[in-house]
Amino acid sequence: MSGHSKWHNIQAKKGKADAARGKVFTKLGRELLIAVKQGGPDPAGNSKLKDVIAKCKAANMPNDTINGAIKRAAGAGNNENYEEITYEGYGPNGVAVIVNATTDNRNRTAADVRHVFDKAGGSLGTTGCVSYMFNRKGIIVIERTATSMSEDDLMMLALECGAEDFSSEDEYYEITTSPEDFSSVREALEAKGLTFAEADIQMVPTTYVDLDEKGAEKMERLIERLDELDDVSEIFHNWNE
Repeated sequence: MSGHSKWHNIQAKKGKADAARGKVFTKLGRELLIAVKQGGPDPAGNSKLKDVIAKCKAANMPNDTINGAIKRAAGAGNNENYEEITYEGYGPNGVAVIVNATTDNRNRTAADVRHVFDKAGGSLGTTGCVSYMFNRKGIIVIERTATSMSEDDLMMLALECGAEDFSSEDEYYEITTSPEDFSSVREALEAKGLTFAEADIQMVPTTYVDLDEKGAEKMERLIERLDELDDVSEIFHNWNE
């Protein structure tokens, strides 16, 4: 579940085999669990849960699976305890990498993440070493084929709902919000019947790093190996893919 980059790259990753999709659902299930534990099982009174549900729907997670995960998390006998941890490090040529994880064993996860960085020729850094090169932003992606609205009408609607920015590509529209306004903008767009290919708060780079072919191959391996870790939920980087 890689983070902010050109959406067609994300689309390709999400469109892989059912096994990969099942792994994504497992990771999203952990996020649902954490949200329920923190704020209860009712999305109406738990904005974090509401946002995670929107993220699940954007990943095509079935409603039955979402509701089942929420019920299990709210169950009296549920003793699963996960915490969210963020790691920062460097990929090839100093590419900045941020890794978000949900784990029930921080020592295991730290060792696994460090091993992947070392194996791929990168290095794990200290907290704050690269996060200053990113801004937290709400990102909402809408496929052109998913709406009958014109580009101008959708842009005006997004801005009226409180979005900061609107951009269009060949296959999709991308709406950017502040983290604080993400939920309200997303809900206002949902109320207009819009569906999302992606809806999440992400770390968006302020500058990008270009890589040659060899460096790009190393970076791809680093992302793939991090993504294979069960505990890793999101990966953000400033590689100009």
